[in-house]
Amino acid sequence: MKTSMYAFKYNNRREYAKFYAHAIIENYGNIIASWKADVIVPVPMYKKKKIKRGYNQAEVLAAKLSEKLGIPMDTDIIYRVRNTIPQKELKDEERKNNIKNAFQIRKNGLKYSKIVLVDDIYTTGTTIDECAGEFLQAGVNQVYFITACIGKGF
Repeated sequence: MKTSMYAFKYNNRREYAKFYAHAIIENYGNIIASWKADVIVPVPMYKKKKIKRGYNQAEVLAAKLSEKLGIPMDTDIIYRVRNTIPQKELKDEERKNNIKNAFQIRKNGLKYSKIVLVDDIYTTGTTIDECAGEFLQAGVNQVYFITACIGKGF
C-alpha cells in the first residue's frame, strides 16, 4: 500500500483513485450511506503546492467517491491558508504544531449539516482534527472522514 500510495500521490497515478474508492465502498459503503452526508469535502492542499503537483490526490479520491456514492463534492468551502511542511517529514508532536490554524472556512454561508472529509492517508489524525474543528466552529453538526489508508511513518 505504501508503494501504491506513493505513486498515487507523487507519480501522477490518479487512476489509482478508482481502485481506492471501490475498496472503500465495498468495505464501508453501508456505513457511509448511514451517515446521510450532505457533501464530500477533500482536504485541501496549499494552492502553490497543488499547482506544482498538478492535482490534489485527496480531491481525486473524493471525486471518485462522490461519483460512486451519489453524494455531491464541494472543493470551495475550506482552504489551506499556509504552506505547511509535509506531515510525513515530522514526528507526531511536530505534526500538531505544523498544521495548527492551517485551514479556514470560506465565509460565504456554510449550508451543510453533515460533511464527509476525504484524505489520502491517516497517520495521527491531526489534519482531520484541524479541518473538522473548522467545520464544527462554522456550525456543521457532524463531520465524518474517509481515508484510503492508515499508516505510521508514511
